[in-house]
Amino acid sequence: MISQLFVLSQRGDSIVFRDYRGDVPKGSAEIFFRKVKFWKEDGGEEAPPVYNVDGVNYFHVKVVGLLFVATSRTNLSPSLVVELLQRIACVIKDYLGVLNEDSLRKIFVLVYELLDEVVDFGYVQTTLTEILKSYIFNEPIMVDAGRLPHLGPAAMFMQGTKRMPGTAITKSVVANEPGGRKREEIFVDIIEKISITFSSSGYILTSEIDGTIQMKSYLTGNPEIRLALNEDLSIGRASGRSVYDYGGSAGSGAVVLDDCNFHESVHLDSFDVDRTLILVPPDGEFPVMNYRITQEFKPPFRINTLIEEAGSLKAEVILKIRAEFPSDITANTVLLEPGAVGQTTDFKEPNKRLEWSLKKVLGGSDHTLRAKLTFSQESHGNITKEVGPVSMTFTIPMHNPSRLQ
Repeated sequence: MISQLFVLSQRGDSIVFRDYRGDVPKGSAEIFFRKVKFWKEDGGEEAPPVYNVDGVNYFHVKVVGLLFVATSRTNLSPSLVVELLQRIACVIKDYLGVLNEDSLRKIFVLVYELLDEVVDFGYVQTTLTEILKSYIFNEPIMVDAGRLPHLGPAAMFMQGTKRMPGTAITKSVVANEPGGRKREEIFVDIIEKISITFSSSGYILTSEIDGTIQMKSYLTGNPEIRLALNEDLSIGRASGRSVYDYGGSAGSGAVVLDDCNFHESVHLDSFDVDRTLILVPPDGEFPVMNYRITQEFKPPFRINTLIEEAGSLKAEVILKIRAEFPSDITANTVLLEPGAVGQTTDFKEPNKRLEWSLKKVLGGSDHTLRAKLTFSQESHGNITKEVGPVSMTFTIPMHNPSRLQ
């Protein structure tokens, strides 16, 4: 059971605070923020999503710069609470249209009403916007999307970043057009997070895609929707055949999913035959389907590195990236860690890390970074074995490596 639930700003200000059971000290929000901000355990840079301080379990997720936090003295499932916090953020976003500090402060009374319906005396009741609309009738206050705070590259991989085209992201599901009319719109998006590990010679060691088909509906009358996927889609990888015997081809051009799960509103009556999902979309933003792919796929970037020693106290690092996606696609907020326009470099002294940031990278283009290193004392052994790995984060709109359509 949950003891407290609160939302903090990036500065640690408490925007919303709800105490359900009274068994955790009132200063828990301050204790939590101080611990997160100055987290140095095991040399880590960021606090884990779950940790314990003085017998109190703290669970938190970061959504568009806001910290959604829950506390408990009981041994709860971390996955359950983290998922709950994510869903609460989605519900608030469904009601407000846009989720940021300004919108929460302007309509915090509505947020308190939502929290009281979602959690009762520490026990979860429901997180479905469709059901909550039966109890919460407040009219939303719309906030200009132009006032959204600027977020760094790392925040692009957080839940709550812009997903829908047009005005879908800033339109509340409970807001009607002037005169009480509703616009007949539905937004469907494929969101994929990829993780690839290269060897020092450039070969792919591991590759994985964690994908979601996201939907947000403004259709009146809750009509039945049919969503058609690739005809050559196959699920399961048992000796090259589908473990569920769904048919389809597992050939070179096929889309092969390791596993997947569907929203409760999805019916799979015709999925075996023509790869079509039948559903009646509920109000709000929801995942139609989650899937995972671990087969090798074409990476959007190739990274090559070269380290040359220039004496006992000097070395040069050459880092080259090539965009493997089409030239009509642009990658945004590219951040590499190992002086042109739109590029910045920064050396982090405490953890000896070099960061290279590019605002955007066009498909098919190459970019190279040369960094000269000077050591305060003579290096021992092979310097290439002492240098850590290169990591890279980015976002590429309108491009999905899985080829799922």
